[in-house]
Amino acid sequence: MTPVAALETFMQAIKSTVRQYIHENFLMGAADAYGDGDSFMDAQLLDSTGFLELVQFLEETYGIKVEDAEMMPDNLDSLDAIARFVTRKQAA
Repeated sequence: MTPVAALETFMQAIKSTVRQYIHENFLMGAADAYGDGDSFMDAQLLDSTGFLELVQFLEETYGIKVEDAEMMPDNLDSLDAIARFVTRKQAA
C-alpha cells in the first residue's frame, strides 16, 4: 500500500468512527444523513456542549490534545475537517 493510500484509509477510519459516535450520542439512532464535508453547525447536528463532548471523544480516542485555539470550525465542523485535524495532530 502506498503512503497516500494508507493515509486515505486512516482518514476514512477516523470519519467512520466519528460518524458512529455522532450517530449514537447525538442523533439517538435517527437516520439523519450528512456528507463528510457537511458542516455540523449548518446541519444543527451539534450544539456547543456537543462540540465539547466531541473534543473529549477525539482526545480520548486518538490520544491527542485539542488546544483552546484549535477549537474552530476549520478543525472540527465536519468529518473531513476532523480527519485532517486528527491526522495533523498525530503526525506532530
